Amino acid sequence: MAARLVQRDPTLWLSRSWTTRDRRDGESEDAYVFVDRAAFDERISSGGFLEWAEFLGNRYGTPVPECPPGRDVLLEIDVQGAAQVKQRCPGAVVVLLLPPSSEDQEMRLRTRGDPDEHVRMRLAKAAEEVDAARRLADFVVVNRDVDRAVDELEAIVLSYRQAARADPGGDTRRGS
Repeated sequence: MAARLVQRDPTLWLSRSWTTRDRRDGESEDAYVFVDRAAFDERISSGGFLEWAEFLGNRYGTPVPECPPGRDVLLEIDVQGAAQVKQRCPGAVVVLLLPPSSEDQEMRLRTRGDPDEHVRMRLAKAAEEVDAARRLADFVVVNRDVDRAVDELEAIVLSYRQAARADPGGDTRRGS
């Protein structure tokens, strides 16, 4: 989803997260920066992450962005990470992307090859996090159809850019 949004809008820059988990069969080598715990811990110690969290026994983190000039940063992160980013960057816009149902989410996890136990744990975690995520989010987009969801995300980005141009010093965040 994030990659499709960046394809449509080349002024967005997608940050590539780090993880300590193994790469899934068929997963792109550039989906994450795959590292061991020692390398991840070293990055934590040096203050190199904007946010990081442990999820189902693995660590995930967003390096402090080194975004090219003139581009907006796009992060693809979980609820824990979004809370950390909002704390560090109060003007950040958080969009909660949801599947249409837990059944759809389960099917998507299985389609990408997640083992049964992992699917069960992910679904349980999602059920725990959805209320906190809704409170944190400025917008909620339900991903029933990828093209439509990307359209909605693109509209959110454009509305914030227009508001920023209209009021360069103001807070352009608007909830929905």
